Amino acid sequence: MMRFRALITVLSIVAVACSTGGSAATTTATTTTTPATTLTTSTPSVAPTLVPNTEDLVLADGSTLGPAPVVPSGPLDPQTAADLDLVFGTVTTGVDIDALTRLGQSGDARVAWLLADLLRFFQRGEVFETAIDSFGQLTGTTVEGGSVWRVVTDRLIAWDLPEPPGYVEWKRIPFEFIEPGWEPFFADPGSEVDWRHLSWGGVLMDDRPLEAVTEPCPQGCIAALDDPAVTDAAGGDWYPDERVVFGVVVGGEARAYPKNIMEIHEMVNDTLGGRRIGLPYCTLCGSAQAYLTDSVPAGFETLELRTSGLLTRSNKVMFDLHTFSMFDTFLGTAVTGPLHEVGFTLEPVSVVTSTWADWKAAHPGTTIVAEDGGLGRTYALDPLGDRDSDGPIFPIGDVDPRLPVQQQVLGVEAPDGTPIAFAVDAARRSIDAGEKVELAGVVVFSDGAGLIAQLEDGTPVTSHQAFWFAWSQFHSDTLVWTPLG
Repeated sequence: MMRFRALITVLSIVAVACSTGGSAATTTATTTTTPATTLTTSTPSVAPTLVPNTEDLVLADGSTLGPAPVVPSGPLDPQTAADLDLVFGTVTTGVDIDALTRLGQSGDARVAWLLADLLRFFQRGEVFETAIDSFGQLTGTTVEGGSVWRVVTDRLIAWDLPEPPGYVEWKRIPFEFIEPGWEPFFADPGSEVDWRHLSWGGVLMDDRPLEAVTEPCPQGCIAALDDPAVTDAAGGDWYPDERVVFGVVVGGEARAYPKNIMEIHEMVNDTLGGRRIGLPYCTLCGSAQAYLTDSVPAGFETLELRTSGLLTRSNKVMFDLHTFSMFDTFLGTAVTGPLHEVGFTLEPVSVVTSTWADWKAAHPGTTIVAEDGGLGRTYALDPLGDRDSDGPIFPIGDVDPRLPVQQQVLGVEAPDGTPIAFAVDAARRSIDAGEKVELAGVVVFSDGAGLIAQLEDGTPVTSHQAFWFAWSQFHSDTLVWTPLG
């Protein structure tokens, strides 16, 4: 089994979910630049029962999607179900190629979701080639070159094809083989997870016991930083003034979380202003967030947030160590486990993306995480470089063309729940020019080099920055502020 685990790892895209770091012992993943992938569409040969109108949808590379394949409804054909059992029942020891070939001949395009899942783990060889051929037959598409798994999954998400009946029971097999710790997530029949969108980010889950916070994550997981050591602003001279920090204020106490440390740990559990907070950071969607983790339902203890190693539409998925409840990180909503059963959603706290110089000037009493994080380790100042500057590296589906995919926006929810996106660069220019930046009763102001949101009467409104693709896919009905002139 260990030999096949190594084989699966070699055949996978070992791209770290949101970081190339982790603990000092974490193996650094490599990212390979691949040529552009082309996908052409022909007419599938299945009886039409559902034809979504998707031809005008836009993908991250700027191309339009094209027509969706038609799909049947109802239960799977018994032979198709049997072939899925053959393919996934032996996926950890060797895929049944004949059964995989027959899936392409089944005429049920819903099965393409499971073929895409296979392509996440098999990047070359006979399984890879057969899965591509079968995918083409089912969807009427031809894929050539590039990151095949990302391309086909982008299109499946954008087409919004239904998954086949019993989908999660087949999908979970290779995922749980890679990381047995994911079993409670897949086993929750009442979950709100859209399993079609769930993918592997290339690392395993961080489920270390709380007393072992200084120990490295096993097998390349991303280790949360719990209760980091901090220093005052003067002691923060180790961090260059022009570098980015994520600033948080709770109960009148301000703290800066340096971007380089956040890129390595991606999750911090801390005490600020007398409250416990959790700060997930996903570089893939350019989003640092903060939640109060001591505001929990009766019968639950303060949460300790961890990185799962899973993604949903290029956004990291987190979980609570005590209950193993999985969360939609972007929205703070529990989607599996005991906390989902009680309908729990984390209470958000604003995060200001600023430079260290401007943050400490605006908040002279601030503290900042110590240079070694309190762990006695060394952090590179720019561990990821420009990895996430050229567009999403994991599947996201279609995009909202109103703003560039990687445009940083300040995301806000108005008092009536209306989501609003303010393009950060344009908002800063307008503020510097003395213009009012306002939409739907929400006004944006400067805070250091960052932005904060308030109502007209000065009431704070929770906000955080993110790439436009991330904000818009989780808030599809968002308003977009447009500068004057």
